[in-house]
Amino acid sequence: MQNIVSMKWLLARLYEPDMVIVDCRFWLNDKSAGEAAYQAEHIPGAVYLDLEKDLSAPVTAHGGRHPLPDVDQFARTLGKAGINQNSRVVIYDDNKGMNAARLWWMLHYVGHQQVYVLNEGFTTWKNAKFPVTSDQPVVIPTTFVARVQPDMLADVEEVRQVSQAYRSFNPTDSAYAENKTSVPILIDSREHKRYLGLEEPIDPKAGHIPGAVNYFWLDTRHDKEDRYDDVEQLEKHFAELDKNAEIIVYCGSGVSACPNVLALKEAGYQNVKLYSGSWSDWISYEENPIAIGKE
Repeated sequence: MQNIVSMKWLLARLYEPDMVIVDCRFWLNDKSAGEAAYQAEHIPGAVYLDLEKDLSAPVTAHGGRHPLPDVDQFARTLGKAGINQNSRVVIYDDNKGMNAARLWWMLHYVGHQQVYVLNEGFTTWKNAKFPVTSDQPVVIPTTFVARVQPDMLADVEEVRQVSQAYRSFNPTDSAYAENKTSVPILIDSREHKRYLGLEEPIDPKAGHIPGAVNYFWLDTRHDKEDRYDDVEQLEKHFAELDKNAEIIVYCGSGVSACPNVLALKEAGYQNVKLYSGSWSDWISYEENPIAIGKE
């Protein structure tokens, strides 16, 4: 795998000087629990970055529940964490890789290539008797120079155009299939019940963006083994998707979509974008349509 490393891989490189390990544990139902868990014990040398304090901007009328932070501010955050262009960054969490993938995507978005997600979570690391500590690392601040990759990001207007294109298709038209394959694929990464609009535990409106197909992000993982499927299994999982198509991925707030982006990349899909505002941004515009049930 190109973007995912094993516990044994990290253990062998734990104290190499260019390695920066980032702990991204965070839980929405207890927003201080992640940092508290880090303070209690973490992988030696790891620094902590908080999903909402460090990896998101304050919530406003639009942009979703976890808006991307200002690029310059994010670059300063990375510099304070000891990350620069020469760093190899390995990220972990205890959230099935969800928050780790968010930071993985953000680092790629600002032009950093040497970034990896630890395939297993902290609990698996600890249960394997690998080293943990409560000691705080000595971090030497550095300068991170951002080189934004705008092609990795889709905004609400682009998603509107894609959704409108799907709604304009006439299935009885002989050119339907040809026209449809020319439009980017829109992937909803949320649980199937949320996609269908049967329940919505977080956001004020239920349903999905019209035209979207559903690939629940956790379906890319071995639940019992706490790791991503291998490349062959990921290819089978996404087999119905055209590898030459542009793909736009969203979720509730732009966080759990990131593991799907990562999995798609591992499966060989190159033209993949994140709609960072996701469903919580989409429904903040009253004029945006909502689909309920199967497409």
